[in-house]
Amino acid sequence: PILDKLGLMRVKVALTGAAPIPERVQALWQMWGVDLRNGYGQTECGGLLAAQQKRFPRPGTAGKPVPGCELRLTEDGEVLFRGPSVFSGYWQDPAKTAEDLDEEGWVHTGDVGEWTSDGELRLVDRKKDIIITAGGKNISPTEIETLLKASPYISEAVVFGEGRKYLTALIEIDYDNCAEWARQQGIPFTGFSSLIGRPELHELIEREVERANAHLARVEQIKYFRIIPKELDPEEEGEPVTPTRKVKRRLMYEKFRELVESMYREPVHPGGS
Repeated sequence: PILDKLGLMRVKVALTGAAPIPERVQALWQMWGVDLRNGYGQTECGGLLAAQQKRFPRPGTAGKPVPGCELRLTEDGEVLFRGPSVFSGYWQDPAKTAEDLDEEGWVHTGDVGEWTSDGELRLVDRKKDIIITAGGKNISPTEIETLLKASPYISEAVVFGEGRKYLTALIEIDYDNCAEWARQQGIPFTGFSSLIGRPELHELIEREVERANAHLARVEQIKYFRIIPKELDPEEEGEPVTPTRKVKRRLMYEKFRELVESMYREPVHPGGS
């Protein structure tokens, strides 16, 4: 009945790309009967590099290389590919071409991945986004952010901790869901600023962070967080998100530098503003 209402009763295979789909989302669609599979590709390859090729595959990987495409991982885990469909270079940009396309024909994707035991590619993060803590641990912020954003009360989350002793996060609340929760709880507020100033709201988000932390190794857990004081608007000039809601991590730090740095000064309240 659900698929019929969504117009998906006749779908035989559905393929998802772009940002990695959360495992629980893929599993949910499969539970509804949709054979949802992950695909992985880049413009520079002219199409797919890898895809899940079996029916109702296990969520969490990008699958195996497609025919005609070679994939390999460097020592630091960067995904490289080559094949007959690889581009010849960037238009009038030889420097960028030399940076991404080496002499042996391998394209350096900038993605970090790993092979599973059954030979499938699992994407970890963008190489430039990997956090190296003060203790030398390599952390994938995207995986942590995905867990945080699984909460209906969290619209966006950005993890920090490069060169630091612990990880922190900036969080944009989902205003509609948080406002509805507050009304159900009988918590008075007059708007966005009023709502994020409520201690009950901070306690709610703290519980959601703790729920995400329960699925993470100790070194990956968020020690402190801050709620950003506005809703991010991709149409607003200078905002640290693109029109497709992709976060500009460096700009996010610059815009909310004081909030981030306040989480590395003692004493710190877990969700204080």
